[in-house]
Amino acid sequence: MEKYSMLYPRSTATRRVLDLNGMWKFRLDKKGEGDAENWKDGIPNADWIPVPASFNDFYTDKESREFTGDFWYETQVYVPSEWKGRHLDVRFAAVTHRAVVYINGVAITSHEGGFLPFCARMDDVVKWDAPNRIVVKGNNELSFTSLPAGITVDLGDGRKMTKPFFDFFNYAGIQRPVKLMASPMEQIVDVTLNHRLEGADAFVEYSVETTGDHETVLFLYDEDGNLAAESRGKEGVLTVSNARLWEVRNAYLYHLVIRILDGDRVVDEYFDDIGIRTFCVDGNRFLLNGHPVYLKGFGKHEDSDIVGRGFNIGVVKRDFELMKWIGANSFRTSHYPYSEEVYQMADREGFLVIDEVAAVGFFESLVNFVDAVSGKATTFFSRPTLPQLKANHLAALEELITRDKNHACVIAWSLFNEPDTMHENAYPYFKDIFARARELDVQKRPCTFAMELNSSPEKCHCYQLSDFLCFNRYYGWYLLGGYEMVNAEAAFRKELDAWLEKGVTCPFVFTEYGCDHLAGEHKLPSVQWSVEYEQEYLDLYHRVFDSYDCIKGEQIWNFADFQTVEGIMRVNGNKKGVFTRQRQPKETAYILKKRWEHLPVDYKG
Repeated sequence: MEKYSMLYPRSTATRRVLDLNGMWKFRLDKKGEGDAENWKDGIPNADWIPVPASFNDFYTDKESREFTGDFWYETQVYVPSEWKGRHLDVRFAAVTHRAVVYINGVAITSHEGGFLPFCARMDDVVKWDAPNRIVVKGNNELSFTSLPAGITVDLGDGRKMTKPFFDFFNYAGIQRPVKLMASPMEQIVDVTLNHRLEGADAFVEYSVETTGDHETVLFLYDEDGNLAAESRGKEGVLTVSNARLWEVRNAYLYHLVIRILDGDRVVDEYFDDIGIRTFCVDGNRFLLNGHPVYLKGFGKHEDSDIVGRGFNIGVVKRDFELMKWIGANSFRTSHYPYSEEVYQMADREGFLVIDEVAAVGFFESLVNFVDAVSGKATTFFSRPTLPQLKANHLAALEELITRDKNHACVIAWSLFNEPDTMHENAYPYFKDIFARARELDVQKRPCTFAMELNSSPEKCHCYQLSDFLCFNRYYGWYLLGGYEMVNAEAAFRKELDAWLEKGVTCPFVFTEYGCDHLAGEHKLPSVQWSVEYEQEYLDLYHRVFDSYDCIKGEQIWNFADFQTVEGIMRVNGNKKGVFTRQRQPKETAYILKKRWEHLPVDYKG
């Protein structure tokens, strides 16, 4: 199959984009009969459901919310004959966790992985000047080979149930936008950028992939529309004199236009907004454009009322406004790649992003937040299914870096979240994943993974592969919580000292810390879940952060309350949010705002 482009859909002089979002036909395949009854030719007795969105929270019955198995979507699109002579692609920004796409009854493509885009090319099946039926068979089952990982079990009445090895709800569906794209037969497929700074000038090294041999030209414009640089050829350098650099919370974006020319005729055209910047690890510091930066911000989730993990541009806007209000400058896309529009917003607003592949749940536990501090070992990387998991992981990693490599906001790749690293058999797997990430990214961004407490300095076999260490730590909550918090700080410092004693010299970032807090819950003296307890907890962490020079980032867990599986340890979801699920501040927000607004961007630089 011809490689599909990961470029974001844009209408240009040569391209057309049609929005297919809206109400689609929908049906849960509760009896597993969709294939046998040829639902690919039309779904019988279908409901209607919004796209994009998770399907789970629309319904009032528990069976629909918790449904595990195949689910089907259907819509129709009218394709005008004036688009003849172009490639036609139906682009899905994400279908969770896997999909088969049928167009006019023909299986066009399938895709594994629920958080990255894929295309279904309909050139050979299109009906011109007529409706075309698009049917998607999705599936949300979890396994030891899925990203994220978990298991799927059968209940007594024949229904299936997912049991995730991760602590967030397994939302599913067509969760991100769907577009129909018409593009030239000879087209721009990909562009790769790298940045080099010399004095006041910048050099944007580029490589453009096309499907033909006509001349490629590039134009770079500043924010006022003035031509800043131009070049010819599929590979080359755009030289920008007196360049305006992309800075933290002070973004400057140039407008890049790429054209394929046949004489004076424009064969294809694509554009993007890019920030010019460099980022690297230098000793125990992060350097952006050669200057130290300290990360302040959040682990987040794509999670909101009603639409679940579905893309909601209004929620995206509100989240960025709250992050600006509180004084944050960064976040991690825990625990999967986010919708592309989030990165576009981060580019515009000057936020630093640790971009995470959906390799979460690589620790066999249904209560990972408890087992992660217990010393439990699962030998996850000894399973016979490991080759298939690795293939899926590598494919997702390539899609992620191909999609996000040109975003100025993306400063690092996170390749796992809380995996089991306590057995030596994890190392070969990790080594290959890290090597592939470094091979794929021409900007050579630092690579890392987020470690839970079981990945201790005494037991972790994989930390040395990371360019900086990311710690998810809950001293004072899951470990030594309540009245035992008097011992938590000493245990916390003991671990940090042990890492330093091993000779680790890279930056440390706390990618998770925090405690559950019910909004408005007060208790004097403090108890867990109260405002007062969280204040004491944060005071402990801030003392520790401020007393170690190697700590160069704090990203609290979590930005907002989010949905999890039901259980006696969760009160209708995880309540560690600094903001409520409805995006209103808890008392914690004011504590962090006071701190973060007074921490300079080059703190401890």
